[in-house]
Amino acid sequence: MGKKDDAQKGFVFKITVIGDGAVGKSSLIKKYTQGSFKKDYIKTLGAQFSKYDEEIEGNNCKLFFWDIAGQREFDFMRPTFYKGSKAAIIVFSHTDDDSFDHIPEWHEDIKNYTGELPIVLFGNKTDLIDENNTKDEKTAKLVEERDFLGYYKTSAKTGQGVFEAFQAIIKKLYHKYKDA
Repeated sequence: MGKKDDAQKGFVFKITVIGDGAVGKSSLIKKYTQGSFKKDYIKTLGAQFSKYDEEIEGNNCKLFFWDIAGQREFDFMRPTFYKGSKAAIIVFSHTDDDSFDHIPEWHEDIKNYTGELPIVLFGNKTDLIDENNTKDEKTAKLVEERDFLGYYKTSAKTGQGVFEAFQAIIKKLYHKYKDA
């Protein structure tokens, strides 16, 4: 066990991705981890997870993205899926006002089971709307009130903002735990 081993210290982060059904959670994860986008909507049943390895400052980070189904019929399963989360991403769709209105419910739901976590908000499907219709003021107020780490406009289809948005939460976790 020399210095070389210390430099190879690894990190494992479970990041839970939540939000209403059909807002693009699975597509965003797929875009980030595989660089692809599938046009057909396939409903997530319960949860699915994706493992992704990333190197930050020479350290290996194992990322487990838990994609939690947004439909009400899966409410009872969520507490189990939330367990062990180090951070969360709440996703809403710019084409679905209800998904925006439900952000506080999602936040309270995960907080009940995990306590305070670093949370980033993704406003997805920006490719389908006029850039002026993104509720920026309302969103900024919500991010401030709820003390989220930030807000990113994303498009799983075009890739806009996806890399930056995921990097924000991953780097926050890395810096939080590397000195711990």
